[in-house]
Amino acid sequence: MQKPNPIPARLKAARKKAKITQKDLGVKIGMEQSSASGRMNHYEKGRHVPDIGTLRRMADELNVPLNYFFCDSELSAELACLIEKMSDEEKAALLASLGG
Repeated sequence: MQKPNPIPARLKAARKKAKITQKDLGVKIGMEQSSASGRMNHYEKGRHVPDIGTLRRMADELNVPLNYFFCDSELSAELACLIEKMSDEEKAALLASLGG
């Protein structure tokens, strides 16, 4: 059984948390004002999948790591965001504490 694409739900959650409209997000990442809302809506509904460059610009604008969009669970998504905020030293210490 194939799992659903996590990108639409992650995109919508990050956008809502950032308190930004679909149109505003689209415009901020370089889309035309006239089509930004519609294109973002298609991404959030899963009708279209953004290319990696577009996804990277969305991640930067929404202040989430790129891998956030690919997390299957809410817990993994939250961890991805927290780990991204850590310094390299903190990440190394966490990895060591986990046996990596």
